Amino acid sequence: MKTSTIILCAVVVLLVSLVGGECARIVTQACEPSGKARGRKPPPGQCNTENDSDCCKQGKLYPVYKCSPQVTSNTKAVLTINSFEKGGDGGGPSECDNQYHSDDVPIVALSTGWFNHRQRCFNNITIHGNGRSVVAMVVDECDSTAGCDNEHDYQPPCPNNIVDASKAVWKALGVSESDWGDLDITWSDA
Repeated sequence: MKTSTIILCAVVVLLVSLVGGECARIVTQACEPSGKARGRKPPPGQCNTENDSDCCKQGKLYPVYKCSPQVTSNTKAVLTINSFEKGGDGGGPSECDNQYHSDDVPIVALSTGWFNHRQRCFNNITIHGNGRSVVAMVVDECDSTAGCDNEHDYQPPCPNNIVDASKAVWKALGVSESDWGDLDITWSDA
C-alpha cells in the first residue's frame, strides 16, 4: 500500500472511533438534574397524603429534571400510585384533557421528559411488573420541573423515572394493596 493510503485509512479509523465513542457517550449519558426546587411548608389541609404521598418540607431542596432516561423497548422506571379523581392526591385535572379520570381505569402520568410536551397524551404504554403486563393510557404528566406549590398540591417535584399509575394498573399487575407504593418496572410504547 502507498503511504498516503495508509495515512488515509488511519485517519478514517480514528474519525470512526472518535465519532462512535462520542455517540456511545451521548446514548449512555444519564439525565442529570437541571436545578433544585426549595420546599415550602404546605398551608394547613393543603397537601393530600392519600396513597402515602409526600408533602414538601420547609427549606428542603428537591432536584428538578427537564429530561428522563431514554425510552427503549424495555425502559426501566418506578411505578407509583396516584389518584386521578377529583379530590385525589393527584391534585388538579389531567394535563392531556383538563379532566379528572376514574381510578378504576388503567391510566398513568409520566415524568416530564417522557411526557414530552404532551406528545404521549392518550397513547398507550405497556407496563411490565410483578410477573405480569398491563396496557395503560397516558393522561397526565408527573411534573419533574416544579413542585412544593399549590398547583402541585405542595408535593415535591416528581423524579425523572416515574410512571404514576391508577389503582386499576396496580390491580392488573396483581400487586397486593398493602404493597402499593413503589415498584420497579419496565415499560414501552404500546
